[in-house]
Amino acid sequence: MATATSSASAPRQSNGTTPADVEKQLDVLRGDIAELTEQMADLVTHIKDDTMAQVKSQARRAKASVDSAFGDIQDKGRETVDAFREVADTFGDAVEDSLKRRPYATLAIVAGIGFLFGAAWRH
Repeated sequence: MATATSSASAPRQSNGTTPADVEKQLDVLRGDIAELTEQMADLVTHIKDDTMAQVKSQARRAKASVDSAFGDIQDKGRETVDAFREVADTFGDAVEDSLKRRPYATLAIVAGIGFLFGAAWRH
């Protein structure tokens, strides 16, 4: 560092720059930094808004996909219940018809099926 040989009250000049020039340059820098800070805040807000819009869009698509899948599951469930009812009705009608035509044979078949289910249930 250089030592000052002149009096402390006299403004010091270096390379033709006065303290007023330095003050003006500092003011320009402060303004540039304030403008840059504002631009960065705007950029962050813009990026945040874009990101939130993307997240919301993806959430809507996921919800629509889940709703669609749930609707498909409900439809398949209804179809399965309807098919089961139809089979049960058909089976019931067949058993009733069989009981009327061959009551002992039907009872023997039902007993055999019950035995098979009981044996399978054990294991």
